[in-house]
Amino acid sequence: MKILNKIKLSALVFTLLFLSLEAKAQWSIMNADADSLVRLGTNYIYNIQFDKASEAFQEVIRLYPENPAGYFLDAMVEWWQIVLYRETESIDRTFLRKIDKVIKVCDKKLEVNEFDISALFFKGGAVGYRGRFYAIREKWLNAVKDGKDGFDILVKCWQLAPGNHDIMLGTGIYNYFAEVLPEKYAGLKAISVFLPDGDKQIGILQLEAAGKYARYSNIEAKVILLQIYYQWEEDYTKALALAQDLFTQYPNNPYFHRYLGRSYVALGMRQLWEDTWREVVNRCIKKQLGYDRVTAREALYYVGTGLMYKGDFENALKYFYKCDEASRYLDKKEPSGFMVRTNLYIGQIFDKQGKREYAIKQYEKIIDWKDYKGSVEEAERYIKRPYGQ
Repeated sequence: MKILNKIKLSALVFTLLFLSLEAKAQWSIMNADADSLVRLGTNYIYNIQFDKASEAFQEVIRLYPENPAGYFLDAMVEWWQIVLYRETESIDRTFLRKIDKVIKVCDKKLEVNEFDISALFFKGGAVGYRGRFYAIREKWLNAVKDGKDGFDILVKCWQLAPGNHDIMLGTGIYNYFAEVLPEKYAGLKAISVFLPDGDKQIGILQLEAAGKYARYSNIEAKVILLQIYYQWEEDYTKALALAQDLFTQYPNNPYFHRYLGRSYVALGMRQLWEDTWREVVNRCIKKQLGYDRVTAREALYYVGTGLMYKGDFENALKYFYKCDEASRYLDKKEPSGFMVRTNLYIGQIFDKQGKREYAIKQYEKIIDWKDYKGSVEEAERYIKRPYGQ
């Protein structure tokens, strides 16, 4: 089995390298006027200029009402708002309605020509993104079904246009997460036996090819790779390179800003991590678009930890108190990891300051909360022996 996988992987590497040289493999989904609007609107999305993006895509729809491109990209405006505004589900219904519209427009074209490459591409993309939405909302059965259906459509699309790197965005996402998610979520293992096998190495290669050569989805491929390298592969050097690239290109995007700061933290680059998260705090104070309470809470936490490591305990406490306050507002069901670690750090600072009684009160709170990565055991240890001793 391993030999077959190596053969398959080698074949894919050769294929990707060969196809990347074929200029004819790329495509333009519309005439030059609308194609320019599509690319302009996509840039507006990533730089969080949602109104301008919507205007561009509405013009595409007006010019080409039977082409699914405008409808799909208009739905991506809602998708990115869902990605950014994590404390609300008010956008969900609009997103799903727009995705349904994309599918209907595609189905109408496919009734006339079942091999319509544009209709297949955007239907596969719409179903795939709906699956990603269901995954965010932890509706796993819906997510798995849409993931499979979207992948099947894109495979058909790939067979018709084997050199198209935009299609690799969808197939790459499926290949990677079809292998990784069942490993992380035990409940998905039983379902995954009925699905096409995934291969995370192939998925990464497809996403990297899309990031380099895709005409329309190159940025989105980099976004997925950023998430994969940081969250799943824990390759923080590669994550940092992608975050720097994306944030340099789109300096108003808080999603890229957060991953830049997280990567600095993961790599222990303390001055850069503190400077980056301070800037995030400032943008949150100014209420810059997309810099919401959830982002502010994370930024307060990382500035506080940076100050704590420098020994500036009084200022660190100011940030931790604000972070704890934000957590008490945001954590509706149970304390989050941010709330648990913040209170643990407050206890550690109290111990460093010789305020043993206050430190113990902090640790006792943590023992009563749900365990977060060994937090209960850690708090119990500090109750027996002060932090740092």
